[in-house]
Amino acid sequence: MNIVDKITQKQLNPNIPEFRVGYTVVVGCKIIETKNGKSKERVQDFEGVVISRKGSGVSETFTVRKEVSGIGVEKTFPVNSPNVAYIKVTKKGKVRRAKLYFLRDRVGQYKIKEQM
Repeated sequence: MNIVDKITQKQLNPNIPEFRVGYTVVVGCKIIETKNGKSKERVQDFEGVVISRKGSGVSETFTVRKEVSGIGVEKTFPVNSPNVAYIKVTKKGKVRRAKLYFLRDRVGQYKIKEQM
């Protein structure tokens, strides 16, 4: 292996579970709050459906979409970021697309079939 491969191997997070597009996941985001010169770190959950995965290796990202008060919210997370505390798979979905961008246009209750 060359030097670049050794460096990127150290930056990969080994605690990432197997998840795909269509799965419902809970992502724990580390948030640093600063008040009066004191910094406090906490973990905030973001739960939604994985609508895309892009890239590979250190630069791999995934996008999670959820609905809050009838408004769609999407966040893109780097898979190997130190700001992602954990990723938990809550439900497995069976889809026939690599990207679920069509969910942006769906309104109301649209169910993804659960994997058996």
